[in-house]
Formats: sequence, structure tokens, C-alpha cells
Amino acid sequence: MAKKGKGKGPGSNVIAQNKKARFEYHIDETFEAGLVLAGWEVKSLRAGKGQLTDTYILVRHGEAYLLGSHITPLNTASTHEIADPTRTRKLLLHKKEIAKIFSRTQDKGHTCVPLKLYWKGSRVKCELALVTGKKQHDKRATEKDRDWNRQKGRIMREHAKA
Repeated sequence: MAKKGKGKGPGSNVIAQNKKARFEYHIDETFEAGLVLAGWEVKSLRAGKGQLTDTYILVRHGEAYLLGSHITPLNTASTHEIADPTRTRKLLLHKKEIAKIFSRTQDKGHTCVPLKLYWKGSRVKCELALVTGKKQHDKRATEKDRDWNRQKGRIMREHAKA
């Protein structure tokens, strides 16, 4: 049996990734949360119509919410219901996890952002992370490392051919 690969491919369980978050922030700790979704949203996510750019987590009254995510409705899915693609979605977490996220986000420079949406069995899960913002020189170092790894891979491929 073949393993499911990483990334967004036909055999992958990842629906959407927030690549910008990995570039903008240092990831301190990650959590897995369930999502409260409507039927049309699940159908749209199965079709790969989810987006996590400029999305963040809000903790209010002991509950966590996903704000700013965009799930494009399918034309065939919700004919009897008015679909709001950017509605606030509730996250399902344990009380201790919510308390930890709330206390850490009260510190200066800390926030909570979603990293990816993925399938776990028949359920949609959201990987969220407690993060701290990167400075400009950290971003430049990340870019430099990424370019060096890309160049190193090219050199290794050329060397393997010869």
C-alpha cells in the first residue's frame, strides 16, 4: 500500500496550506483542531476550494474561532442555502489547549495562526500554531537558506548525471 505524500497532490490529504505563515513567523508550538463546517463547505473542501491566506485565530469567551479563511462555494452544492465563503468558523479544542493559546497570545509579539487544513479520515482538521513574528534579518536568512538548498540540489543533480 502506498503512503500518502506530503504537499498538495492528488494522493495528498492536505487541503490548503498557509505558506506565508512559515515565512513570517517562528513556530513555537502546534495544535490540531477540528472544524465546525456546513455541508456545502465540506463538499467545497473535497474539491480543493479552501484558502488560508491572511487567516488568524481568535479566542473569545473560552472558544476558539477561525477568522478570514475562504471556502469558495460550489455552484451545485448549496442551492437552497445562502453560502458565506468567509464566515467565522468554530474550532474544536480541549479547554486546556484553549487556555494555553489564550494566555500565550496575551504576551507581546505572540499570536496564533493556522498552518494547514487537511483530512484525517473523513474529518477536516486544522493545524494551528503559536508563533512569534520574525524580524527582517530573520526573513532574509530564511530566504538565503532556501536559495542555497535549491542551488545545492541543482549541483547534486548535475554531479549525479556526470
